[in-house]
Amino acid sequence: MKKSYTFLALIMFSFVMNASVSVSEKNALIKFYNATNGKNWITKWDLNTPVTSWFGVELQNDKVISIQLPSNNLVGELPSEISDLVYLKNLNLFKNDISGKIPASIGNMKSLESLRLSFNKLSGNIPESIGNATSLKTVEMFMNRLSGSIPSEIGKLSNLETLSLFNNELEGKIPATIYEMKNLKVLLLNSNKISGGISPSIANLTQLEHLSLFDNKMNGQVPFDIEKMNNLKEMNISYNMFSGLVSSSLSKLDVLNLTMINDKGLAVALPVKVDRNSALASED
Repeated sequence: MKKSYTFLALIMFSFVMNASVSVSEKNALIKFYNATNGKNWITKWDLNTPVTSWFGVELQNDKVISIQLPSNNLVGELPSEISDLVYLKNLNLFKNDISGKIPASIGNMKSLESLRLSFNKLSGNIPESIGNATSLKTVEMFMNRLSGSIPSEIGKLSNLETLSLFNNELEGKIPATIYEMKNLKVLLLNSNKISGGISPSIANLTQLEHLSLFDNKMNGQVPFDIEKMNNLKEMNISYNMFSGLVSSSLSKLDVLNLTMINDKGLAVALPVKVDRNSALASED
């Protein structure tokens, strides 16, 4: 009986070691490895061994479902073939040296739930096609060199809970579609060049817990509708050019007490009206 168990164990071990991903997925991994200078990674892949042994790659039923390679000295650009990893759920390339544009093919990754590309040197626009990756729950691209406007198509990501794009060179207005993302819990757009105002529709973000628009070029009245957001735990919208009256509760909610930059480039605090109703009356 003992020999039978041993034999079965050997069969199972052999099966696991010989398990293989599809040709297209393996080719996509190899293309990704070469495009990001894999020979100089801190922890490298031995392309002559089974994919099951490749560092940071997780398989499930012979499908690549996760790539976790933070701080691994990836240098180069993301190849468009990354989208051939059609079962990929998590892509974590945090804190590497990846440059170039985010490939438009990212929108073909229908299974992708978490996209972490922060602390790299990515440039160019966020592709509009990202709105097609509708399984996404987390998008983190902070600390890059992304430019252009935030695509309105991002509002198609109805499952999105975290959108973190701070410390880039993004400009233009916040797309109206973002205010319809009912599952959003974290919205961090600070330290960009975003202009325009905050729509009163922000109150639609009933699940939002963290809001940061700090250090942009936004203006107009701060909407009192923010006070309707009962789940909001932390807010920082200071160092913009907002004007008008604010309520004391809004001022206290902001980390920097709604300190703005006036038309002379000086830091000033927005005037606070203790009685919110009178402040609303003044706004009207």
